[in-house]
Amino acid sequence: MKIAIVMGSTSDWNVMKGSVEILETFGIEHEVKVLSAHRTPHQLEEWVSQLRQRDFGVVIAGAGGAAHLAGVVAAFTTLPVIGVPILGHAFNGLDSLLSMVQMPSGIPVAVVAVNGAKNSALLALEILAVKDHDLQLKLEEFRKKQADAVLSSSLE
Repeated sequence: MKIAIVMGSTSDWNVMKGSVEILETFGIEHEVKVLSAHRTPHQLEEWVSQLRQRDFGVVIAGAGGAAHLAGVVAAFTTLPVIGVPILGHAFNGLDSLLSMVQMPSGIPVAVVAVNGAKNSALLALEILAVKDHDLQLKLEEFRKKQADAVLSSSLE
């Protein structure tokens, strides 16, 4: 399965490229789009509505400000949607975070930390790994390397 990544603006790329870096590290096929919930709603709906048929398993949606993108994506699909609130010019990203976590009952969006694009990709991989044993093993090895790095570090 593949992972879809969408962001509301090219200005979100500096954060969202973290998702791509993780997916490339794991060798996971992905597609990246810039589509706006407000400026290109019809194109967004068309793209999202075709993802399941195109063998995508998870959608990662990053946006700042009002951050409606993840919620709109979730309204168009039953695929898991992971929202990445992006730090904007106002409220230190709290506006984006609150917009994403306050979804109405019945249309869930999983949300990572502000600018948490790398964790969004790892969460997407964990979702796919539920049915992909090879991916599960890669994630376990990734975690082991993280632990080893901590254990081998020194303050001297």
